[in-house]
Amino acid sequence: MNVDSPSVPHVVIVGGGFAGIAAARGLRKTNVRVTLIDRNPYSTFQPLLYQVATSTLNPGDVTYFLRALSRGQKNLRVKLGNVESMDHKAQTLTLDDGHVVDYDYLIIATGVSANYFGIPGAQEHALPLYTRQEAIDVRDRVNGLLDAATKRRGEKIRFLIVGGGPTGVETAGALAEMKQKDLPVVYPELAPDTVEIMLVDMADKVLGPFSEGSSAYTEEELRKRGVNVVLSKSVKEVKPDGVILKSMGEDGTEDWVPAAAVLWASGVTVPKAVADWNVPQVRGGRIPVSDRLRVNDLGNVFAVGDVAAINDDVLPQLAQPAKQTGSHVAKVIHGLVHGGDPGPFKYTDLGFMATIGRADAVAEVTKLPDMKGFPAWMMWNVVHIATLMGGRNRLSSMVNLGMKYILWGQNHNLIVGDISDFSKNAIEGPMSAAKSMKRRHHK
Repeated sequence: MNVDSPSVPHVVIVGGGFAGIAAARGLRKTNVRVTLIDRNPYSTFQPLLYQVATSTLNPGDVTYFLRALSRGQKNLRVKLGNVESMDHKAQTLTLDDGHVVDYDYLIIATGVSANYFGIPGAQEHALPLYTRQEAIDVRDRVNGLLDAATKRRGEKIRFLIVGGGPTGVETAGALAEMKQKDLPVVYPELAPDTVEIMLVDMADKVLGPFSEGSSAYTEEELRKRGVNVVLSKSVKEVKPDGVILKSMGEDGTEDWVPAAAVLWASGVTVPKAVADWNVPQVRGGRIPVSDRLRVNDLGNVFAVGDVAAINDDVLPQLAQPAKQTGSHVAKVIHGLVHGGDPGPFKYTDLGFMATIGRADAVAEVTKLPDMKGFPAWMMWNVVHIATLMGGRNRLSSMVNLGMKYILWGQNHNLIVGDISDFSKNAIEGPMSAAKSMKRRHHK
């Protein structure tokens, strides 16, 4: 196979997440040239970003160098850049540096980003948790606020998490453990009631896709850890120093809730750039595809993962659906090049898992009884560490998680970054680490 010959079909994959990588790997034995395009030089393991945000894992523990994928796959090339436009008649992409890339087959696998649902102030002030840089930003701002609180005795800090799905629950649980286990040691100046962790969701339960039993158990365990769980209330507006909550009942009463940081874990949407790519879009901005993952009315264009709507049906925003669609589209293209049809895509539901804290989680795995507590927590750890890309990432994550959970109560060496911006800014004004609070550099 001559990987650089123009006579060999060129497959371009836009997006280096779970779906894009699965597609690239699935084409390693196909007689094609594969170019993987992403704006970052790394792939991010999003399910563990909250551990970065809460000072347990290093950013490098949950990222993988995309160019390392070329090991054992000679037909793969990696290119950095943002796709600005697509011409499907000419079968070309134009990147932000002006470079034009042609394709014979195109796979769109961009994934999704935070959805603010048009709520006033949310995009300007709330802190999302969907990228590596966002997780680092949350970590630094949280630690900056805690340091700032030591200079303003008696002032309360509320971390308000919006969204009761797995990301919101796991973030709330991790912050609650930090408050209980670490703060009394590393911030002895702070009174025990200085910090409050609040989790807000418009639904009447947390972990919506889970069973009633798992949801009720999770809510109870969060409350035991001191998390203030507020249900059946939506966020009407986000301001730099708090939110306005609105009851979902008939009265629709509104309440002002001060918050030093609003962490956004409430829904996802397709990146805005997709609207400039000359592809059809349906609800949520997703790209409609057939059961062979081919974009409607575009014969050589495919969409996989969170960005795709298969016959107008949206799969769960989880790693497994992304990986499965990525692997299947590779089989479809292999069949187009070498002959054959793998048949329609069929999703295999492997279930749901969410961790609440040390030795505590819920797991609803297909063909297994529902689990909670320590067994579910062990399964959660095994699955997530095994799914990480690269042996170094797995080993590093095991070490860092082990330092936190095995040496419980003995290790308080939180992974921190530059926190001086918010600490030095805390002399006056509201205690806020909102996104709108720009970083300031001090000499």
